[in-house]
Amino acid sequence: MKLATYKDGSRDGQLVVVSRDLSSAHYASGIADRLQQVLDDWNFMSPQLQDLYDSLNQGKSRHAFSFDPAQCMAPLPRAYQWADGSAYINHVELVRKARNSEVPASFYTDPLMYQGGSDDLLGPCDDVVCVSEEHGIDFEAELAVVTGDVPMGCTPERALDGIRLVMLANDVSLRNLIPDELAKGFGFVQSKPATAFSPVAVTLDELGEAWDKGRVHLTVQSTWNGRRVGMCEAGPEMTFHFGQLIAHLCKTRRVRAGSIVGSGTVSNKDWSHGYSCIAEKRAIETIQDGKPSTAFMKFGDRIRIEVKGKDGQSLFGAIEQEMVSLADQ
Repeated sequence: MKLATYKDGSRDGQLVVVSRDLSSAHYASGIADRLQQVLDDWNFMSPQLQDLYDSLNQGKSRHAFSFDPAQCMAPLPRAYQWADGSAYINHVELVRKARNSEVPASFYTDPLMYQGGSDDLLGPCDDVVCVSEEHGIDFEAELAVVTGDVPMGCTPERALDGIRLVMLANDVSLRNLIPDELAKGFGFVQSKPATAFSPVAVTLDELGEAWDKGRVHLTVQSTWNGRRVGMCEAGPEMTFHFGQLIAHLCKTRRVRAGSIVGSGTVSNKDWSHGYSCIAEKRAIETIQDGKPSTAFMKFGDRIRIEVKGKDGQSLFGAIEQEMVSLADQ
């Protein structure tokens, strides 16, 4: 099934069930008002939502309405946790090679991960508000999963059973702030503004054969100012699958229902697939030409991130955002 959260003037919005073709929706208020309620009681509430979803797809829902992604908040507007991995080692290799730095051997066996802000997540069509273009505004096209409860010390295989939903993410980075923050040895804070998510989050059965052992074997499409810049394959080169990422997170603590775990920038060794973030494009230019030539994003720039299923239809809906100045708000 496909679930979304509609804006209603509150911080947490209203849960809606969305049809498979993303054309119609139905409020889930007779079952649950918010997605977090469902995640907290998944075994009881998800079958009821599935029944509503089936009726919606069959055209039998009397109170269905046209689905509008612009009315969506993030599926989880406020999450208990947002932890983003770096599951595509090619991305790390490119960035390190561009600055003549070796990739530590541990990076191939132990995932990189940072703890992001989860108190203010963006909807798919919300503006990305930034203080300055000089901060180096960059998009990052990613996949993400939403978990149920996962116990401490869980194995990667068992962690896969804790995945409830899959969605897209735009994990915005302010590249020019990152070096000074990392130099402190304590991770990102100011370099990572609010992350945006796709209009809908989907259950694993919606992915069909594209979901295989914790990886999504589909193409992540990134379009910057109307120009397609990325057609990156998400499955084959994902070094650490989502079960491994979740297991990494819960090595020494429990992971609770409503946690979001990101894949990191989707990246391919074959440069003809393009890129899922500008930093990677600049790394390729540096490797080839000795210096980058592609500038980071400017105010007024737009990014679109989308994944289509095997049937050619949009699976999660599209993230479509504009970069805007805080001074104009």
